[in-house]
Amino acid sequence: MKAMILAAGKGERLRPLTLHTPKPLVRAGGVPLIEFHVRALAAAGFRELVINHAWLGQQIEDYLGDGARFGVRIDYSAEGEPLETGGGIFRALPLLGEQPFLVVNGDIWTDCDFAGLRRPLAGLAHLLLVDNPAHHPHGDFCLHGGRVGELQPGRASLTYSGVAVLHPQLFAGCQDGAFKLAPLLRRAMADGLVTGEHFRGRWVDVGTHERLAEVEQLLAARC
Repeated sequence: MKAMILAAGKGERLRPLTLHTPKPLVRAGGVPLIEFHVRALAAAGFRELVINHAWLGQQIEDYLGDGARFGVRIDYSAEGEPLETGGGIFRALPLLGEQPFLVVNGDIWTDCDFAGLRRPLAGLAHLLLVDNPAHHPHGDFCLHGGRVGELQPGRASLTYSGVAVLHPQLFAGCQDGAFKLAPLLRRAMADGLVTGEHFRGRWVDVGTHERLAEVEQLLAARC
């Protein structure tokens, strides 16, 4: 199974750190955020990675190179302008092949063992969901009987972690350009083709200086 790290965002809420540095190369505990993913994926047995980039993306290529020093091979999908999550993945499909692949948002930090996601896909997508963080209290989806569905009154909600296994057929009928992933997931949910699991480990959406500091604290506590 191949894996894709989404690394095309500008990280505007992390300015001035991201004025001259792409968000995935912002450091926590002295290590670029994207390096945590690369090393974790390598440890989980992934050997072929795809990384998309846009804003200052050449810096990402210069830092990670071909991936050999991490024990992986990295292919890059360069975007002139960000294509949003759906469009970015669709553009990279020729690099990802015809089999299900893992997708990880480049702007999260987690201690998830990605090896547990290397299993057959029952449907078009499998989502890793987390408890709703303070900045997103209402959540994104419901999880019931291993299936992911729309929010429902009276039923507990969870937040999409930015980690998923996707089948290329999820993008059937799409065209090159900027578009979001969520509508494709919701279409597949309506057909009962999206499974999920509740991840209870450490996870931070590193979108602000405060949340970057939270990662720093978590890393310091592990030392």
